[in-house]
Amino acid sequence: MSLDPVSGGGTAERTFQISRSLARAGLQCDVLTINSNLDDERIGQFNGINLIALECLIKRYYIPKLSQQIINDAVANADIIHLMNHWTILNALVYLSARRQIKPYVVCPAGALPLFGRSQKFKYLYNKFIGNNIISNANGHIAISGNEIDQFESYGVTADKITVITNGIDPNDFKSSDVDTFRRKFGLNDNPFILFIGRLNTIKGPDLLLNAFNKISEAFNDYHLVFAGPDGGMLSELKNKPEEMEIADRVHFTGHLGGEEKSSAYRAASLLAIPSRQEAMSIVVLEAGIMGTPVLLTDQCGFDEVEAIGGGKVVPASVKGIQKGLLEILKDNGKLKSMGSNLKRHVIDNYTWERIINKYIDLYRQVLSNKN
Repeated sequence: MSLDPVSGGGTAERTFQISRSLARAGLQCDVLTINSNLDDERIGQFNGINLIALECLIKRYYIPKLSQQIINDAVANADIIHLMNHWTILNALVYLSARRQIKPYVVCPAGALPLFGRSQKFKYLYNKFIGNNIISNANGHIAISGNEIDQFESYGVTADKITVITNGIDPNDFKSSDVDTFRRKFGLNDNPFILFIGRLNTIKGPDLLLNAFNKISEAFNDYHLVFAGPDGGMLSELKNKPEEMEIADRVHFTGHLGGEEKSSAYRAASLLAIPSRQEAMSIVVLEAGIMGTPVLLTDQCGFDEVEAIGGGKVVPASVKGIQKGLLEILKDNGKLKSMGSNLKRHVIDNYTWERIINKYIDLYRQVLSNKN
C-alpha cells in the first residue's frame, strides 16, 4: 500500500527488496502501489521494475482513487500475484480482480494478521467482509517466521499449507558509514550507546526500552540511548519522560535515518535493542547483523535463533525482561564484539537476498504448476 521508506516501515522495505531481487533473477516484476509520499528518488530505486502507482484518495487509510481498470490490467498481465501485508483496501481490490480473472495469488501478511494496535473496529469489519476470504482462498501462504504459523491457523489455514520464507538483506546496501560524523551530529561524542530503529509506536515497544534503560542508567552511567525512527504516535510521550527520569542528556531522538546515516548508526552502536510487543520477523536484526552489531530483542520478534548462535539475547517483552537483558549483555564489552561477529557470520551465511529469493521463485513455480 506504500513504498514510502519513512512511514511504510518493514512492508515497504520488503516489497522493494523482493521486487529488486526478482528483477535481478531475470523475472518481470510489476509493483502496484499507492503514490503517497512516493518521490522521484524512491521511484528511481525501482530500476528495471514496472511501477504502477495509483493516486491516493485518503492518506490516513491509504485508500486509492478508484482505478479498477488499471488494477484489472495489472492483474491480467501477471502470471501470479503476491499480496503484501493484510489490512489494505488495495489488497481487497486486487483480490476481487484476481478472483474474477481466475488468477493465482499468494499472501504474505508479514505479521499483520492479529487484530492489534489502532483501528481494531475497522480491522474486524475488514476481516468479516473480505479479509478472511483473502487469506483462506489464497493459493499460497507465506510466513516470514515460525511464530506466524499460529496466526495463519487462527484464520483456518493449516500448517501444511504455509511456507516459511524469511526476510533477507543485501550486504551492498550497507557498505559505507561515517561513525565520527554521526556521533558529532547527534551529540554522542565518544559515549557508548544502545540503538533503537523503528517507528515510535506502541507495537514497537520504545516505551518499554526507555523505562528499562532508566532502571539500568546508574549501573551503566556512560551509556546513552538513541531512538531512530519516525513518529508513530509516541514521540511526544517519549521525549517528555527522560526529563522526569533525569536522564534527558543521555536520550537522543534522530528521526528517520536512511542510507549512510543508518549504516553509521549501526556501526557506531554498542547494541541494537528491539523491544517489540508483537512482530513477525524484524528486518533490523539483519541490518544490525550485516554491520556486526549484536542485538537484544524480545521473544515476540520471531528471531529467537539470535541467542542460539551467540549473536545476542532474547528476553520477555516487558520492562523487567528488557532491564535484565540489558544488565547481562552490557557487562562485558568483549562479549558484545564477539556476539556481533557471530551474528554477522550467521546473516551472511543464511539471509542474503541472493539466497532467499530462490525460495519465492520456487513457491511461485509450485503454485503455477498446481494451477495447470
